[in-house]
Amino acid sequence: MNLQVQTRSQIHATPHPPFRGRPFLCSAQRRPCRRFAAAANGGAKFGLRVCGSSSSRGEELSKVEEQKKRRAYPFHEIEPRWQRYWEENRTFRTPDDDIDMSKPKFYVLDMFPYPSGAGLHVGHPLGYTATDILARLKRMQGFNVLHPMGWDAFGLPAEQYAIETGTHPKLTTLRNIDRFRSQAEVPVNWCPALGTVLANEEVVDGVSERGGHPVIRKVIWFGALLYFTMSPKLLITFSYFYLCEWFYIYSIIVDYEQPMRQWILRITAYADRLLDDLDDLDWPESIKEMQRNWIGRSEGAEVDFRVLDTDGQNRDIKITVYTTRPDTIFGATYLVLAPEHCLLSSIVSESQSKDVEEYKELASRKSDLERTELQKEKTGVFSGGYARNPANGEAIPIWIADYVLGRISWCSYGTGAIMAVPAHDIRDHEFAGKFDIPIRWVVVPDGGGSGNSERPFSGEGICVNSSSPRSGLDINGFPSKEAACKVIEWVEKTGNGNKKVNYKLRDWLFARQRYWGEPIPVLFLKDTGEGFPLPESELPLTLPELDDFTPTGTGEPPLSKAVSWVETRDALSGKPALRETNTMPQWAGSCWYYLRFMDPKNSEALVDKMKEMYWSPVDVYVGGAEHAVLHLLYSRFWHKVLYDIGVVSAKEPFKCVINQGIILGEVQYMAWRDSDGSFVSADSVDVSREHHQERISEEKVMKSGDSFVLKDNPDIRLIARAHKMSKSRGNVVNPDDVVSEYGADSLRLYEMFMGPLRDSKAWNTGGIEGVHRFLGRVWRLIVGSPLPDGTFINGTMATDDKPSMEQLCCLHKCISKVTEEIEGTRFNTGISAMMEFINAAYKWDKLPRAAIEPFVLLLSPYSPHMAEELWFRLGHSNSLAYEPFPKADPAYLKESTVILPVQINGKTRGTIQVEEGCTEEDAFKLASMDEKVSKYLDGRTVRKRIYVSGKILNVILEPQNVKAAIR
Repeated sequence: MNLQVQTRSQIHATPHPPFRGRPFLCSAQRRPCRRFAAAANGGAKFGLRVCGSSSSRGEELSKVEEQKKRRAYPFHEIEPRWQRYWEENRTFRTPDDDIDMSKPKFYVLDMFPYPSGAGLHVGHPLGYTATDILARLKRMQGFNVLHPMGWDAFGLPAEQYAIETGTHPKLTTLRNIDRFRSQAEVPVNWCPALGTVLANEEVVDGVSERGGHPVIRKVIWFGALLYFTMSPKLLITFSYFYLCEWFYIYSIIVDYEQPMRQWILRITAYADRLLDDLDDLDWPESIKEMQRNWIGRSEGAEVDFRVLDTDGQNRDIKITVYTTRPDTIFGATYLVLAPEHCLLSSIVSESQSKDVEEYKELASRKSDLERTELQKEKTGVFSGGYARNPANGEAIPIWIADYVLGRISWCSYGTGAIMAVPAHDIRDHEFAGKFDIPIRWVVVPDGGGSGNSERPFSGEGICVNSSSPRSGLDINGFPSKEAACKVIEWVEKTGNGNKKVNYKLRDWLFARQRYWGEPIPVLFLKDTGEGFPLPESELPLTLPELDDFTPTGTGEPPLSKAVSWVETRDALSGKPALRETNTMPQWAGSCWYYLRFMDPKNSEALVDKMKEMYWSPVDVYVGGAEHAVLHLLYSRFWHKVLYDIGVVSAKEPFKCVINQGIILGEVQYMAWRDSDGSFVSADSVDVSREHHQERISEEKVMKSGDSFVLKDNPDIRLIARAHKMSKSRGNVVNPDDVVSEYGADSLRLYEMFMGPLRDSKAWNTGGIEGVHRFLGRVWRLIVGSPLPDGTFINGTMATDDKPSMEQLCCLHKCISKVTEEIEGTRFNTGISAMMEFINAAYKWDKLPRAAIEPFVLLLSPYSPHMAEELWFRLGHSNSLAYEPFPKADPAYLKESTVILPVQINGKTRGTIQVEEGCTEEDAFKLASMDEKVSKYLDGRTVRKRIYVSGKILNVILEPQNVKAAIR
């Protein structure tokens, strides 16, 4: 079809271009949900509405007319038309079968959005737009592309919102998903108010992050160990986990009275592999370091300290401590036990029992993160008991303090007790100083230093004060590492301990006492309590419908209210049985979903082996840095389990991880006023009650150097700060409003142009106006200026003329730069290259089609709606989604000019730009006209010139007359 023979009315009457041609193979979307936030199918179904008050019809029309005047191009017509086309023709759908596996693949993945009732702000589309650009590029480069989209729906926030509103979480989740689509497409922490256990990261200052409810610490004790066998259906039903020997059941005591089952995953068994394999990943180093620290592998020793009776004699009780610094054992002047330590009741003296019980109660209300915070004030209580330091035989006091965490089971770190060495540990030093406990230096810096500093020395050095004839241990004068080895040999030889490798990583508490989560397909016989998996014939297991999903208040999960669902019978024996009423945590589904998208309709296995081998691993995974540890670590762990049992072929799930920065609200300018109401410069304010801040509007602000000042009084320096978008700050920018005013392509382009993807940056409405004007320039360059009635011609301004060498060089430099920058996820510099091309193209006399069509293809990953429209107007009947992406021709990338250094008497005095092959005479003429070089030549005689083509021009001058110079 030749577009240029159509009338304008025909074009605008067509709901989408009547394309024909090949089927659209392998692209972004796996299932029939709209893509997210302009990244989704190029910004699918943004709410393109005119926002305004419900005033009179005339006022509304006036606003519409004003909006039309501000539009740089007719995006309001283009974008809905192409979104409809993409959806109706399933342009970007990746087929489940019949994939040409001879082609290269590209699997790009996003961390899925959580469909909260609050909807979106303009920060949300950032990562999704970036992955969509990558997907479009790779598709056009001939790759099969898998770019799925979904929703993170299960979890505590959805359930709490449902409880607060009295609406079923299924309904609120679906409603919120629709809202998103309409836009932008173990010790445990027990919270009685929420009725569930919480992860440490969900507790802040002793209260739940969600709702601010008090959180109490509870105790784990060992329960039954269950084994399960491989089942493909069980894998699917369990959402992500094959139940093998790494899956345990435990009991948790709630309020120290009522037992409650808990499931724990033995992630510690994979600690070394999780550490070692980090080195091979193309991840941000900061993320890898966070995982290393979270796993916290350390080598040291477990050392036994004998508890003493009132006469100072050894009792048949020993306290085992773990230390990474055995070389400091002579400096241990006291022991510290966690408030949960199992030996506490056997050690506490009668006189101290009341104080200890009160302290335990206070400690139970703090999370692990609060207790181990370095900056917090140290608290503790003396137990009344003593233990013997095996290295020197001294009796040292036993204290209880919450900065030591309890070792309640094998899933905890350490032993729940430490040997405190206050001279060489900051926390021990602070504690000893507060409670007047002796401080003994046993390590000094290598190369000199005294042992009487007021601050602890935590580094390695030379051992001092570390010898005992009684024990036979002498490490004086030894370097720390060598001394540590000698201590370990000594404790093993004398039976006082052993070498130990330890981890901070704890096994994963996997059960939650809530309704809105994946159910666990396990039954327990009523008469014996024996547990076993649900038969495959009864899978998949789905949640029962509950009208009342509030916490029970007893510690029993809400599912226990579904009596008819809970009470069942074992299909094999016919005996009465009870279903598991705990559900999986909200992290559960996120550990496997990337695999299921490879083969979503398989009812016999988690994923077909051939498809998994083709698509694995995920090539690029983009999401927020807040998931650096838990989600990514859990996913890696689970993937390794699947690798070990042969379900997956790659040992790691995600080849490259990119953390996008956040988009902050617009910069706010604040000024200080004194008690008289006069402005005071921010750099001279002594913050007190006499001063208060006032927000200043942007039009009253100007920049002065690196600072911002008042226009009316430049001596008043302001505070300029951008904050995270939130309703409470009133700085949320709704993408609906942005798209309504500027279009989805402008939003996409601006979010990529703001700066590097990984950096945080502040929103600026003036910035999006700038990129909107750029797209308008592209439109007017190719389509032409608007007609008097505001419409545009049907075709384009492109001609069939052969492009000049200059035009081709300009085009291919742009192709090279854009391709390189997108592949390197440097999207902002790729946009700059396109802007340079358009600036150059506006100077051309003609617009050759052979130069403009490749540019439209370059633009398409960033601004797909406009690019599709321009491609159609250029006379093409098929979508450009699968057109080959332009390739730069090296012949046009070679520079035709070179920068030539110019020397005068051997000293470089400047540079000139010359054509390749420039003659010596021409080079000298250019040098003579150069402002910097010419002043050295004026009035001087040239003795000779030394010229190396393309390399250097050296002008040798005759010496000046000395006498004339003196005069």
